[in-house]
Amino acid sequence: MVSPTTMAAVRASGAIPNAEYLLSAEGVRKEFPGVVALDDVQFRLKRGTVHALMGENGAGKSTLMKILAGIYTPDQGEVLLKGQKIRLQSPLDALENGIAMIHQELNLMPFMTVAENIWIRREPKTRFGFVDHGEMRRKTAELFKRLNIVLDPETQVRDLSVANRQMVEIAKAVSYESDVLIMDEPTSALTEREVEHLFTIIRDLRSQGIGIVYITHKMNELFEIADEFSVFRDGKYIGTHASSDVTRDDIIRMMVGREITQMFPKEEVPIGDVVLSVKNLTLKGVFHDVSFDVRAGEILGLAGLVGSGRSNVAETIFGVTPATSGTIAINGKQVSIDSPNTAIKHRMAFLTEDRKDTGCLLILDILENMQIAVLQDKFVKNGFVAEGELTRVCEEMSKKLRVKTPNLSERIENLSGGNQQKVLIGRWLLTNPRILILDEPTRGIDVGAKAEIHRFVTELARDGVAVIMISSEMPEVLGMSDRVMVMHEGRVTGILDRAEATQVKVMELAAQ
Repeated sequence: MVSPTTMAAVRASGAIPNAEYLLSAEGVRKEFPGVVALDDVQFRLKRGTVHALMGENGAGKSTLMKILAGIYTPDQGEVLLKGQKIRLQSPLDALENGIAMIHQELNLMPFMTVAENIWIRREPKTRFGFVDHGEMRRKTAELFKRLNIVLDPETQVRDLSVANRQMVEIAKAVSYESDVLIMDEPTSALTEREVEHLFTIIRDLRSQGIGIVYITHKMNELFEIADEFSVFRDGKYIGTHASSDVTRDDIIRMMVGREITQMFPKEEVPIGDVVLSVKNLTLKGVFHDVSFDVRAGEILGLAGLVGSGRSNVAETIFGVTPATSGTIAINGKQVSIDSPNTAIKHRMAFLTEDRKDTGCLLILDILENMQIAVLQDKFVKNGFVAEGELTRVCEEMSKKLRVKTPNLSERIENLSGGNQQKVLIGRWLLTNPRILILDEPTRGIDVGAKAEIHRFVTELARDGVAVIMISSEMPEVLGMSDRVMVMHEGRVTGILDRAEATQVKVMELAAQ
């Protein structure tokens, strides 16, 4: 293995051995209990290119990237770096070979400074063996200047926005003088301006000869930033093409093996009476005087830029953070919702935006995750859980939602993001809700799973459920909503009917 310092010197001298591919995987197979995650796949990354990796959740993308990053070892096949076979047995092995991975779930230490996070285990030392904080700040500032990142090296990570934490992760990866950067859904929580800054950094790194593997479910990003892409489906390699040679529909067909004709299957359904009425709802310092109604069978879209207060309103309605003032009425009767348990009793359900931190119970299995919201409901008789009946209902729900898993005893952390999201939706459908709040229901999942979730939402509206759907994806908001409520800095700036809602009007209201 080659140290990062040696690699940097070799790159600077221009003496890197020529190889057709910077990094490649050939004939790779990886199995987990009951699942073949990768079946004889290949992947080839050229120097100085951005190579997007596409595929539905469960296609094998993340598994392959974890092999390339030293987290998993393949059961068969080989990994080659600059034409030389390597065997990676840990993430440290990968880093020492110049391969760095930036995960979708960021892995920074929140109570340490930015500089300490970047140089952890590599801190510069004084001649007495102590950490040289001055030198560490200087090196961090120099790195940030190179990447055009405006951050104070002494800021604690817990005080940073998601976007700035992403920048720190990128800076940390670059600090290893890596030849290969793997980015897993790097823009899932970024605004348009932050995405453009990230793309500027990526283009600069590409111009330095670094190869970048870019995992994304956002088609527009592929065409904007990627030179070429590879598609995986059901653990198999489908093909590689230059981004300039294909259309969006071509990629979707490769990913799902079929055409998705209705990405947003919005139906015209009868709109009933007001089910949820919110008046002058306020959470001091977060949002103010929020008022709106949602009717049976209606999908109300909530739009706005990151930080507008959309998620905070949803959490307050569900009792996660009770309101400072204002009223909530259900079916015309004012109610006091002081906890999620109270909200559930009023037949309300809430799909959180962060399935990893506040949605999934990662150490539990699928069955336990799905049944947890109804353990105090109709499945409890005389103080005992009717386990047989509950298991049967959960199995039926899993089949209905097409959750890809060998069985319900599989730990939910082993599922793809899209399948985790389906399990969480199943959890709330078991409560038979009349009001369903969905916060970023399709974030970080593939186009096939998105279409399925949109279909579920449409069916629920048809059945008379009142739906509130928060989304940062404009096509989703416009395609699925009967009305769109727009927020800016904690206030409602407008509510648009479906016929008048356009991207321009929504963005005008969101940026007021």
